[in-house]
Amino acid sequence: QVQLVESGGGLVQAGGSLRLSCVASGRTFSMYPIGWFRQAPGKERELVGAISWSGGSPNYADSVKGRFTISRDNAKNTVFLQMNSLKPEDTAVYYCVAGSGWKYWGQGTQVTVSL
Repeated sequence: QVQLVESGGGLVQAGGSLRLSCVASGRTFSMYPIGWFRQAPGKERELVGAISWSGGSPNYADSVKGRFTISRDNAKNTVFLQMNSLKPEDTAVYYCVAGSGWKYWGQGTQVTVSL
């Protein structure tokens, strides 16, 4: 099993930035691919972005491309989601997800972007 713990969510004004962190523990050899989903009221769950074991060419949803960046710290088994130029429509619960078929999920962290 892999355990995922997110942090970094909060309230921010439009145009601001947040960085989410996800720390993986347990069988970390199973932690890849790893990425982020989000779910907003009235919307389907959306894959925001993900990174493979190689760490190269992360994939991003069109809605966040150019604004969000996924990175990692291998020594700390931690993945980050840097969110810049935030918009109100980015408001959602963000989940760290990992493993083939997204079998591992974090508890979620709320991101709220105000006008």
